[in-house]
Amino acid sequence: MKIPFVSFIPLEKELDQDLRGAFERVYKRSWYIEGEEDEAFEKAFADYCGVKYAIGVGNGLDALMLSLKALGIGEGDEVIVPSNTYIATALAVTYVGAKPVFVEPDIRTFNIDPSGIEEKITPLTKAIIPVHLYGQACDMDPVMEIARSNGLFVIEDCAQAHGATYKGRKVGTFGDLAGFSFYPGKNLGALGDAGAVITNNKEMADMVRALGNYGSDYKYHHIYKGNNSRLDELQAAFLSAKLPVLDKVNEDRRRIARAYTEGIRNEKVITPFVNEDCLPVWHIYAVRCDERDKLEKHLKDLEIGTNKHYPIPIHLQECYKDLGIGEGLLPVAEEISRTELSLPLYYGMTDEQIRYVIDAVNSF
Repeated sequence: MKIPFVSFIPLEKELDQDLRGAFERVYKRSWYIEGEEDEAFEKAFADYCGVKYAIGVGNGLDALMLSLKALGIGEGDEVIVPSNTYIATALAVTYVGAKPVFVEPDIRTFNIDPSGIEEKITPLTKAIIPVHLYGQACDMDPVMEIARSNGLFVIEDCAQAHGATYKGRKVGTFGDLAGFSFYPGKNLGALGDAGAVITNNKEMADMVRALGNYGSDYKYHHIYKGNNSRLDELQAAFLSAKLPVLDKVNEDRRRIARAYTEGIRNEKVITPFVNEDCLPVWHIYAVRCDERDKLEKHLKDLEIGTNKHYPIPIHLQECYKDLGIGEGLLPVAEEISRTELSLPLYYGMTDEQIRYVIDAVNSF
């Protein structure tokens, strides 16, 4: 049996008429930027998250970068980020001229360990970016307490956690702002690149919107040195078609994750730990194995697609050599990079497919 790491086919087949209708609606209207579709999706997504404002942007990286800009973070500042995350989190900090300062994750959850944050705070520190990695919320109470007691901003990176909750509250509603990615592979994915910033602060919302529109608050009037990062009408329409089924998609992903956790009984494989305060949405089902590369080959031989998130930690990437963080200085992130393997998980997987993956892992 051949099982891809990810497939969009089951959901797109189910939503075929809605997605085609979204395209036709935009095409017939002949309005492609900052129109009715964008406005409607922004309102719907803000309502879904439980915040006052959502601002569509070009992608998830821009969502974080524009959030940092809106908070006035720039040259000479430091921003605390997890050492185990996708590089976009650090790049956003770099793009505004600030320095990313890495804090190690809790190896059980893969998310930032709040106990390591305070020791990294200096007079230059301006913000913390907790990343709700793989669809599981960070331990936000201690993160917010540390931020409040040290006068720091919090920008949540929700790129992989649409609809995830912490103590019954959706991610993205704890910090000053939050960034989302709607890359096609996300739980709520566009049919191209797209992103959003959410917040309850109107001033911040207005600033993010202006910054993403060439720094303009109205046509040809520029109050900031901005960027071009807007959610186009077509992607907004596609996202509006998909948003009503996001909870259904997330619940199906939980079904698959439960089956994996209950079924995988290989002592060489560590299945994910879930914080009891969190309801994950399982963007990624990440296992760890000391013989990760052998397990990867074993599954590939059985035609099972996998992925590694992420095989080289940020501090060891060539582009961040300037930070001077050598091998061994962030051992938890390095251990995760060495041992993590992501199993297939996507909406519509059949029980037969799930059992095939479980049996394959157990036979390693």
